[in-house]
Amino acid sequence: MKTLLITSALALTASLAAAGTTVESCNREVTFEAPPQRAISNDVNLTEMMLVLGLADKMVGYTGISGWKTLDADMRAGVEELPELSAKYPTKEVLLGADADFFFAGWNYGMKVGGEVTPETLAPFGIKVYELTESCTHIMAKDKASIEDMYNDLLNLGRIFAVEDKANDLVAGYRADLARFADGLETGEPLRVFVYDSGEDTPFTAGRYAMPTALIEAAGGTNIMDDFEKSWATVTWEEVVERNPEVVVIVNYGEVTAEQKRDFMMSNPAFADLDAVKNDRFVTLEYVEATPGPRNIEAVKTLANAFWGE
Repeated sequence: MKTLLITSALALTASLAAAGTTVESCNREVTFEAPPQRAISNDVNLTEMMLVLGLADKMVGYTGISGWKTLDADMRAGVEELPELSAKYPTKEVLLGADADFFFAGWNYGMKVGGEVTPETLAPFGIKVYELTESCTHIMAKDKASIEDMYNDLLNLGRIFAVEDKANDLVAGYRADLARFADGLETGEPLRVFVYDSGEDTPFTAGRYAMPTALIEAAGGTNIMDDFEKSWATVTWEEVVERNPEVVVIVNYGEVTAEQKRDFMMSNPAFADLDAVKNDRFVTLEYVEATPGPRNIEAVKTLANAFWGE
């Protein structure tokens, strides 16, 4: 009898331990005793990760979209039952007012280092935070951006919300799709590529820790700012001219359109000798394609087709 009781106790302990799911989030480990039921995501790309995993019914809203960007038809359909709780970054009060138990955000994707909304400031209120992997470079040493960062987030979300099979299948499908495309892709010497996000006096661009670096490499190019030890940040036009990009990738969002950004570069005498300008080689990625999320695979295809032809 004593042996049976001990065995039962051990089995119960093991069962309770198994009930908790622990994932790595940047430099932290976060344990979830049960899947969140009142989740909030920030930004379009993070929200799409939630939607592609079928988690809308576990959400009470989203934040940080309409203040900068617009939703396409797919996104509008996905979140039509959910309120936008804040047009830009949410305050702590917004998250508490929604009675959230989970916040999917990132550093400079809804949270600022030293800001009022961080994993540490939300913990006392029972709101657990999972951080976008690409954004971890703002608080810890990290390898340069990789499509694996996006896969990692989908797989971790799958574990957090107990939809592991769906996440595994989704990532396996993305891997296979990209592998098939890469097998059929004929490239030459890697093209020199500049990512033009915004700014006229000084350009805001993607460095080695931002997702476009990985997308460009997968498409057969090289980000001319690959040695820029930043994620998204400002450089000088002099640096861009010196590195002479052969292609410019424009990130489309905000009040200044992609066409206006192209016109600015095409009409400015300072850029007249750039190979990209001389040959009018511009390609546009929507913000939701250029940042980590489900549309990264199609973004690689868009870039590769622009670099090397259909």
